[in-house]
Amino acid sequence: MNRTIDPAAHKVLFLDDQAIESAIGLRLTLHQPEKQGAIICPDRSRDQTLVQSATVPQWNSETDSWEWWYAAFYGDAPYQGPGTPVWADYHYATSTDGVDWNQPSLGLYEWRGSKDNNLAYYSKMDFLRRRGQRNPVDIAERRFHHILRDERDPDPARRYKGLFSNSDNLRRYPALSPDGFKWTFPHVVGIQSEDTSAMLYDDICDQFVATVKQRTEWGRSVWLSTSKDFVEWTTPELVLRTDEVDRENRRERIHRVIDDPAYVSPPVVDDDTDYIAQLYMMPLMTYEGLYIGFPLLLNPAGPDLPQMNHCGLNQTELAVSRDLYHWDRVADRAIFIGIEPWDGITYDTAQVAVCGSPIVRNGEIWIYYEGARFRGLAEIYPEEYEPYFKDFGALQLAKLRLDGFVSLDAEGLGSLVTKPFRVDGSTLHVNVDAKCGQVVAEIVDAETLHPLPGLTLAECNPLSVDDIDKRITWLQGAQLDSERPIRVRFELRNAKLYAFWLRQA
Repeated sequence: MNRTIDPAAHKVLFLDDQAIESAIGLRLTLHQPEKQGAIICPDRSRDQTLVQSATVPQWNSETDSWEWWYAAFYGDAPYQGPGTPVWADYHYATSTDGVDWNQPSLGLYEWRGSKDNNLAYYSKMDFLRRRGQRNPVDIAERRFHHILRDERDPDPARRYKGLFSNSDNLRRYPALSPDGFKWTFPHVVGIQSEDTSAMLYDDICDQFVATVKQRTEWGRSVWLSTSKDFVEWTTPELVLRTDEVDRENRRERIHRVIDDPAYVSPPVVDDDTDYIAQLYMMPLMTYEGLYIGFPLLLNPAGPDLPQMNHCGLNQTELAVSRDLYHWDRVADRAIFIGIEPWDGITYDTAQVAVCGSPIVRNGEIWIYYEGARFRGLAEIYPEEYEPYFKDFGALQLAKLRLDGFVSLDAEGLGSLVTKPFRVDGSTLHVNVDAKCGQVVAEIVDAETLHPLPGLTLAECNPLSVDDIDKRITWLQGAQLDSERPIRVRFELRNAKLYAFWLRQA
């Protein structure tokens, strides 16, 4: 018997082939989310030039609102390129709908002679560095990176959990807070990481997960650390790096941009050097029993030693795992969130980086990301772009259909036979776009592949709808009930299948 699946426990998606026994006439399509535009931009009245965040909005059930901590660069702060903020202030915003954001006055830190601002965390290191002073070696406060609100923890003093870095930005230290503003730091060694990382609560294994950046022979790579208590973390393990395929993709992606005048070309292009692509960071989310990763691929275009950071493009792909440690790249490494042509309005011309775990709400997947117009200093770009360096990075929102990362598409007639599973009076549901065609299904014996009585293709009521949750039915109201394992044979005509699952009748 082939390996079974469990569509009664989780929806079955097609990010990998674990549920597919055979497929004929079907094409796997990756779907890019629909960009909604910028939702938090630099506040030019405060001389901000860039806002970004390494976390996503957090739902506060006590206030019935979303909370978002984000970083802002100022005109008087040295710019080191998009990535984890350096020498930035950390701000706080709230929203009732996740789209329109307010910056409440917190009264916590003085800025330009007043505490009437939304500064949420003000690192002493950044304060001193921005004024050209040397950091004290005994400084207690650290640079802010990630935050999550943990309503599962019974201790209100641990309601918020964060990761911070020290002055050299080479480790992540756990911190605890009752409100997200006042932090305590346990005395632990922290997690080794370079300047970017990501954090989430893993509801599959009831643990906390951090993806951090360390080097391999392929440059920046993704390593993973876990914790059960958020204080003690495991030694990071390598889970994903780039390879020769990414090297070839880098060359093609760079030339696609430099050969098209509609795009902002990297300011320096060196065709004589075969640069490697690097994996800059990878936020994660849990979704229907899977781990989905959003690897940010750094594609260098020209010399920028030793970092290889400023002359290139950063775009987001998809990856999937069932155990956090073994990852598959999705849809032949197609771009999930990509850069856009230059129009003087969009921020997405050089970098598009997912902030953290996307949020499922309103029957959609909401993906918060930051877009940056440039990767590098103004002096290496053509003069025409100089004014835009005063406003070159914003926080943005993109929305994706529920389950909509990929679909199996039939242009004409296609069929799919699933791996085996068991049923017990359940109903079969699909997420499907068949408004221009139809989908039918039959239930077959897992070993003989013979259709079960009353559950054949001929007896199936065709679906010709676009619906994220539609039940498949048969004539005479036949029920899915079998003592033996079964499979589903789907037949699609001019239709897209995103997912299927069982629901207890």
